[in-house]
Amino acid sequence: MYNKSMRAAFVVQRYGKEVIGGAEKLARDYAERLFIRGWDITVYTTTALDYITWANHYSVGESILHGVRIKRYPVEKERNIDEFNHFSEEFFSEERNREEEEYWLELQGPVSPQLVEAISREHKDYDLVIFFTYLYYPTYYGLKEVGKSAILFPTAHDEPPFHMGIMREVFTIPCTLLFLSEEEKELVDRYYPAENRREVIGAGIEPPSQFFTKLFLDRFLLYPPFILYMGRIDEGKGCNQMLECFIPYANYRPSLFALAGKLNMELPADPRIRYLGYLPERVKWDAIKASTLTVHPSSLESFSYFLLESLSVGVPGIVNEKSPVLKGHIERSNAGLTYKDCPSFASALELLLTEPELYNYMGEQGRKYVRENFSWEVVLSRLSSVL
Repeated sequence: MYNKSMRAAFVVQRYGKEVIGGAEKLARDYAERLFIRGWDITVYTTTALDYITWANHYSVGESILHGVRIKRYPVEKERNIDEFNHFSEEFFSEERNREEEEYWLELQGPVSPQLVEAISREHKDYDLVIFFTYLYYPTYYGLKEVGKSAILFPTAHDEPPFHMGIMREVFTIPCTLLFLSEEEKELVDRYYPAENRREVIGAGIEPPSQFFTKLFLDRFLLYPPFILYMGRIDEGKGCNQMLECFIPYANYRPSLFALAGKLNMELPADPRIRYLGYLPERVKWDAIKASTLTVHPSSLESFSYFLLESLSVGVPGIVNEKSPVLKGHIERSNAGLTYKDCPSFASALELLLTEPELYNYMGEQGRKYVRENFSWEVVLSRLSSVL
């Protein structure tokens, strides 16, 4: 696995130190970790930074980030997200043919024919070509060019695009599918059975060796107990229900709720709800370590970095039981609780905030779960057994 002559191409829709997103983080984490271990990594991506519009941001051409070579290609069409969302609502409510599905995929973007042409032209220069996430234009058209030698990290969950007819090719063309969780693999196996190799690999979680929690608390005027959510803040992630459930509980037991990430919805005008903005990587870890609990309201997850980062530093999580992935992590780790509605949300908060023995037990179980299953050495060993 650590052969210095191993050359790999990574294909992902966005890439860069400013890029926030699960699949993009996965690609960057693997690229930089494998580079450290002697791999020659080239990332094929677009010039987009914003996934809402896909507007060109970075310069076309080659650059280096932490030793990883990046080759960027322009996006031909920006996206109007309101028009796209309106179109998608009608699109997924009706029967569709192949041509219509490919049209939706073009609207989804990011449309970069030059990126696909580069993959077609150069993929044979590499020992491995690994695509990240199933959902976008570069993966669908890039896989057709690379064919059976391709490897895919689908990061799939049960959402309307996953069930489009054209997705059968995405999940059956690659020689190998690499999954982040058992639940993700089970989902793909159920809908797209095939003879290609399928392995659960996961991703590495590595907390820092030192934290600055007091500085964090003082900077943001926070104090325990406070609950933390981190990620995209919008209704599609379940954030509205999460906050609607928190406010009545906070009336009963005083506490704070802090949210960090991109804000895509209006927050309740309540002084107990604090918006922290976007937190850099270093500050993000201080926030997690300083928090009392973390909440994970999305029903659509393929892995959840935030939950596992929380568990890795001994902070229990409360998760939406409608997400098989989140529920699976909690059941395997014994490091948190699930909820389905406001009463069960309040019960989970009350139990973890008032039972110190249970809280400490779950905190230790979380550390153990991440250490044994998602350290980089464990994850890269799994990858080695496949590649």
